[in-house]
Amino acid sequence: MELQEAQVKLAAAAEELGREICVFTNPAFFQASNEASASSNADETEDFYEFTPEDYYRIVSDRLGAQSQVLKTRKIREAEAAARRAKITKAVVRVLFPDNYILEAKFHPSEKIQDLVDLLMKVLAQPNLPFYLYTTPPKERIKDLSKDFYSAGFAPGAIVHFSYDLPQDSTVADTGPYLRDSIMSLNGLDIIHDEVQVRPEPDTVPVVISPIALESEPKPAVKKPAKPKWLKL
Repeated sequence: MELQEAQVKLAAAAEELGREICVFTNPAFFQASNEASASSNADETEDFYEFTPEDYYRIVSDRLGAQSQVLKTRKIREAEAAARRAKITKAVVRVLFPDNYILEAKFHPSEKIQDLVDLLMKVLAQPNLPFYLYTTPPKERIKDLSKDFYSAGFAPGAIVHFSYDLPQDSTVADTGPYLRDSIMSLNGLDIIHDEVQVRPEPDTVPVVISPIALESEPKPAVKKPAKPKWLKL
């Protein structure tokens, strides 16, 4: 019954929004991000600044790679870029809200960032308040909403942050909940669905017979025909 309810809720949300979404919380993600930022601000030891042979070979290889890019014609570079772009068929974007909720949605790489903004307008608890999206680190506000996800570097996946665009003297508090109650109720439902989908059925487990086992099986004895009486004489 739990799986059916999850499927019904996810399907209803996808029909309303015109796109499949996932909602979940991941406090460990924010903890890891804070630890990483804290460690980056810590003082490095003197060994960190030593020039190693690996550093030398990396610099040489980077220079050779840059020279090879210069020698390539414009048509070759454009063809290689088109081939790389053709291999990417989706852009999975996760929007991180200040209250630790995460909204995940899949887009085509050719879709615009404006499509993400339009989706957020449908799921926000207060869509009338101005907001903006930014990436980090360093914090950089996303201003050009006409860019497609591939050109913006959001394909095959990206993480963006949400924030209200309110003046400092505003009486409106920049606190949650940021998502509608019906959207927050989808929290973790996709995990239930995926766990059931990947669980193998007992009757569908294939039986694999090793060729060695077949060779080791005893062969049936072949009964030799009896000799005629005249041959015995």
